Amino acid sequence: MPISVQNMFKERKFPFLFAFSFLLISVTILLFSYSSSSPSLLLSTNFQVSDPLPPPPRPLPTRSPNNVPVSSTKPVSKTTAAASDVDLNVSLDIKWENCQLGPLAVDYIPCLDNWKAIKELKSRRRMEHRERHCPKPSPRCLAPLPIGYKVPVHWPKSRDMIWYSNVPHPKLVEYKKEQNWVRKSGDYFVFPGGGTQFKNGVQSYIDFIHKTLPAIKWGKNIRVILDVGCGVASFGGYLLDKDVITMSFAPKDEHESQIQFALERGIPAILSVIGTQKLTFPDNAYDLIHCARCRVHWDGDGGKPLLELNRVLKPGGYFIWSATPVYRDDERDSKVWKSMVALTTSLCWKIVAKTVDSTGVGLVIYQKPSSYSCYKQRKEKLPPLCEQKTNQNVSWYEPLSYCISRLPVDRMGNLLRWSTPWPQRLSSKPPSLPSEPDAEDIFIEDTKHWAALVSEVYLDGLAISLGRIRNVMDMNAGYGGFAAALIDQPLWVMNVVPIDAQDTLSIIFERGLIGVYHDWCESFNTYPRTYDLLHASFLFKNLKERYAVVNT
Repeated sequence: MPISVQNMFKERKFPFLFAFSFLLISVTILLFSYSSSSPSLLLSTNFQVSDPLPPPPRPLPTRSPNNVPVSSTKPVSKTTAAASDVDLNVSLDIKWENCQLGPLAVDYIPCLDNWKAIKELKSRRRMEHRERHCPKPSPRCLAPLPIGYKVPVHWPKSRDMIWYSNVPHPKLVEYKKEQNWVRKSGDYFVFPGGGTQFKNGVQSYIDFIHKTLPAIKWGKNIRVILDVGCGVASFGGYLLDKDVITMSFAPKDEHESQIQFALERGIPAILSVIGTQKLTFPDNAYDLIHCARCRVHWDGDGGKPLLELNRVLKPGGYFIWSATPVYRDDERDSKVWKSMVALTTSLCWKIVAKTVDSTGVGLVIYQKPSSYSCYKQRKEKLPPLCEQKTNQNVSWYEPLSYCISRLPVDRMGNLLRWSTPWPQRLSSKPPSLPSEPDAEDIFIEDTKHWAALVSEVYLDGLAISLGRIRNVMDMNAGYGGFAAALIDQPLWVMNVVPIDAQDTLSIIFERGLIGVYHDWCESFNTYPRTYDLLHASFLFKNLKERYAVVNT
């Protein structure tokens, strides 16, 4: 006669069946729970861990470059943060396919590779074809991996060598073979540290700059640098040894792939160009700007390119220009130098050093004024001083201006001073912190919060080895607390301040960190496979009110 299940347990027959069933159910629940919440390389921290702080309060409504109103929302409070979590169990009826662009698909960047829009441009004289032209609607395709793609070489070895198969673009090897930029060695690209102006190597060039002007103290008063037309970014890569972080940039070039080499090496870099629009940086951001044969006509368009450098250069900051007009006297170079003298004089820039090294390569170092005295004494007030600003995030799709940016002042009208050296500036009160009574307390609490969260959760609680991560992006950076908490890790962070968030990018730079403005309704100016880790805190709830998050 068959034995019922009830009698089996009552009579304690086959006890292992009960134990096995219970264990199976428990493991199934555990696995399902883990798979739903396990960390990925896109970290979204809308969850309640260590009582997270919301981002800085959002501004009044702004307008997007396409004149579409951008909604302004209230900051997410601590009590509602958990309710705003993204539902990970929502199914999306989306079929992902590889981008059908032939061999160009592996490096496809939608807003820089919009060939239809580029063909319709009336002019390319001012590098319009290297600027952003985002397709509408945004493409929903995946950039495929290059054939033979490998896990990137880890830092710091990657500074000197990368896999050839990850960036299979050998034309730069031939094009720059006499300048020792990059060589192919077996399965690798090798970077010897040479450059157009670095005939004795980039390390010797860096030492030569300090010897020329000892006031430039790498890693102390000089922490954040902009390298214009950076090549493969060896200048910025070697300055990391001196505790200097460099934002290296150059336009996308289908043949040379300079920025792609830099990023694969693990060196901070971004695709950008000084064309017709302002750079996506705040005013007074950089301690020093460097240009070594960067192929920018500074005196072009009435001097607007150099005026743009003046805008992003900190008062008292330095501009290093190493180019043939500095040390050659042929007719063409003499004409350029004469034009540069007139332009820099009108900007009140002072030459603090001009010299030539043992290889015959020369440089000149200018310093931006830190007061208005020279501006007031100019006989001819051209270029004029810019009007006082009333809006935020003005360097997003904003045309270059023919005016001298004003020096920053506090609410009492006093000029701001940057006297705190690195690394103290990372945790000091930023000069441009809002003047509200609780602003400093909020900044301090934000710094403490991220320090605790990174220490207690990110470094110990997540299944991610930060020792194998190099390129990191914080997609909604706030005050830069996440990057500050990771400062001792062997990685760098690109801090992004969304254009519809409070403008905190100046504060990020004042802390000695780097970042950009961006609208997450559009693609970012970088190559596929750039970042090892993306971090998003309180981003997607606000973003989905404006746009489909899946497009991001």
